[in-house]
Amino acid sequence: MAETVLTNTGLDSFLDGAPERRDPVFVRAAEAVLGLLALRGADRGSGVPEPTPALVRQLLVEDLPTFVYAAPGELAVYPAVLGELAGRFDGELRERVAAVVDEAAPDFERAMTDPGNLTWHRWYASLLRACGADLADPDDVRSRLAALDGAPLPDGVHPADLMGRTALADVLLAEALTRAYVRDAEEPPAVGPLLTDHAVATGIGKVAAALQDRWTAAGLAEELAGAYARFAPGPDAFPHLVLADALLDEHLDHFGDAAVPVPPPPAIEAGPAERDADTLIAAVEELAEEEFEPYGGEAPHLLYVVYRRGCSAESVARKAAEYEDWSVDPDLEDLPVPVPAEALDGYALPPLPELVRLLGTADVTEADRAGLEGAARDLATVLDRLAATGLVFRTGDAFGLTPRGAGVVRYLLGVRGVAAPDAGEARGWAAPEVVAAAAGWPGCVATRVLADWLHARGDTAEAWSELLAALGSVHAGTSDAAAVRGLFHALDTAAAPPDALRGALRDPVIGAYAHQALRLRGEPSDLIQVGTSARALYVLDALPAKKGPLESRRTAFDEAASAWPGGSAALVRAMAAADRHETERVLGPLGLTAP
Repeated sequence: MAETVLTNTGLDSFLDGAPERRDPVFVRAAEAVLGLLALRGADRGSGVPEPTPALVRQLLVEDLPTFVYAAPGELAVYPAVLGELAGRFDGELRERVAAVVDEAAPDFERAMTDPGNLTWHRWYASLLRACGADLADPDDVRSRLAALDGAPLPDGVHPADLMGRTALADVLLAEALTRAYVRDAEEPPAVGPLLTDHAVATGIGKVAAALQDRWTAAGLAEELAGAYARFAPGPDAFPHLVLADALLDEHLDHFGDAAVPVPPPPAIEAGPAERDADTLIAAVEELAEEEFEPYGGEAPHLLYVVYRRGCSAESVARKAAEYEDWSVDPDLEDLPVPVPAEALDGYALPPLPELVRLLGTADVTEADRAGLEGAARDLATVLDRLAATGLVFRTGDAFGLTPRGAGVVRYLLGVRGVAAPDAGEARGWAAPEVVAAAAGWPGCVATRVLADWLHARGDTAEAWSELLAALGSVHAGTSDAAAVRGLFHALDTAAAPPDALRGALRDPVIGAYAHQALRLRGEPSDLIQVGTSARALYVLDALPAKKGPLESRRTAFDEAASAWPGGSAALVRAMAAADRHETERVLGPLGLTAP
């Protein structure tokens, strides 16, 4: 059907000529390339779609990896088809297309073989091909499909991943077909329409299914929508994706970008992730009922918050205080909470001294504590319902994710494209990558992950030097530079090889940090090697910028300026030259303006 659905693509005339163009692999590739270029609006005035550089790149890195199955040994045919097609046009276009093909070739091969780009149709086409099926013969495809029942997915790929990618591909193909039909109706091309009225009248879905069959395996779309629908479950088979969406929203609210990674848990217990996720969403939906107000609807937030803390335990009382708009010291809100070995049944609010320690607020009274008790009990009830799944725990005032729960939340984040590495992946990152990620994590988590990163490299001077260099270069010149420098305090510099610290003395960002670390260890350090910018940043970062009265910040600045060559004006200039963002944030409220 697809051979007649996409009409006037110039396929027949393109295939005329050289005998090799009758090779079935070449013909199949040519049909897909010409058809997709035409669907994307390529000019067909010459009789074949014109492969502009922009359309060629989209074809190679987006459309072919979404809609077309090709065996690894056949991938080179698709750029070859583009080369033959471009050869029909003037020399300049041939050269420009060739340049794009060469540039995009690695991305094309990577995308075509990336398990993350699989759809149900592309996956089953690859399995059918592996067992010797003739992908152009619907009878052979049908007879062999039954034998694939229960076929395993590639490592790290879940059924929900393929379902989501398939749903996206269906939408994209339907949109492309609809736009192509409307485009030709509004401005009829001289060579004739791409889609006939009869084809469209049968339904865009049928047209799309016919194209999927030609681009993956003949008859496969019908079988996966009918007799073998259980092989390719749709959204209804994955109720937990509602929770995955909620966790994605939480991540975007916090980080603003799915590509920004959440911290790796210290331990993950492998389990039936999808079944556990269904169990978890059932509990979350139950908590949304009226009887669990006011905190029942906060279950996704609670799950995400604990995962974002590197799965370190949180305090019920501290979280309840946040919900009740109490003031919580920002330096304490990410600190882990000790988990008692055992606890009494029910929930009891911590005594006043412990509550003061958790919140960092000295003026909390017994009356305040009594006022918080109801909210904390309501929150504990919600957490106990989640704990009944075995994926969450609450022991006394501490709550968090079990190792198996950590695995489930990581799975849910992953199916919605959130970067959620495990500890092994984080250890494998390059120094700039782990530093960039750790700068946005709680300090206690950054300390653990950076220590693991160094230990994985034997705590060598070379590894330390790489990490220290990254602290001075990652996000340099941006508003995040100060957070990156702050990671120096997350490192156990008492155990650092002295040569690595001495090698960092000339670093224009962390040189003064390295100097101070050596001094604290009682080791010699040459201050002359530390540049002005590094010394100015050390002073800037030491000012009490986050809390406390402005008077204390001004007093600290004045004391530092009195010892700075050239006084306060020279110090401000040095700070601004080294980090204007942080200088304006810290000194602006003091009325000190950077030049």
